[in-house]
Amino acid sequence: MIALLPMYDRPETKAANDAFWQAIRAALGRGPDHLTRDMDLWQAWRSPDLLLAQTCGLPYRARLYGDVELVGTPDYGLPGCPEGHYNSVLVARADQSGIRLSKFGGSRFAYNDPLSQSGWAAAMMRMRSEDILPGELLETGSHRASAEAVATGKADFACIDALTFQMLQSYEPDLIAQLCELERTEPTPALPFITALSEDAAAILAAMQAALETLDTGHRETLHLKKILAMTPSDYLAIPTPPGPTLLMDRLARAR
Repeated sequence: MIALLPMYDRPETKAANDAFWQAIRAALGRGPDHLTRDMDLWQAWRSPDLLLAQTCGLPYRARLYGDVELVGTPDYGLPGCPEGHYNSVLVARADQSGIRLSKFGGSRFAYNDPLSQSGWAAAMMRMRSEDILPGELLETGSHRASAEAVATGKADFACIDALTFQMLQSYEPDLIAQLCELERTEPTPALPFITALSEDAAAILAAMQAALETLDTGHRETLHLKKILAMTPSDYLAIPTPPGPTLLMDRLARAR
């Protein structure tokens, strides 16, 4: 069996994630001894041995729906978001404070992954509403790397998962001090917990909810985890999916 909680796992949150998993394992009565941290995410998400993982809303609706079971949705208590939802922070360099997003049309945009709801899809939908597109794209591999790309001038703006942004504020204030917040995107359902089709998703959700109740307050605060909610696949499938970076750049090239 495989269990992993990779989406907000960093050195400062490692102990809290480990404690949360041990509490889930105890409530469920089974599971691997430790979280997996050295496995390709797509391999883990698609494995028939998957007991529990967290993915992103865009991979879930675009490629994983039908191949995994939805377990539940975290509520991180993020400002401006309903329960079980999150959004993204559009950032630029600190000296760009006060400039409207519409002025960034044609600028260099950093994104973490082509299949990221918070780093790509949310930003594209927000730019669509302003009738703008980026001029250049920089794929960075992580939200933190996108923030650093903006801070160092490799990109002009980026879109950062709101919880990641909070963690960067707490753990890397020097990096955040080099950025300004332009605005935030519309909320969408938060990053879903999933399991293999052969597993009992309802039992795993109940174990996660019970584990959260017993988790040390300090660990809960570290994880920013308020609740784990039962949501439906339709809540995720209803979110629009914009064209990916390759298609977008092809369109931009043809328009030139």
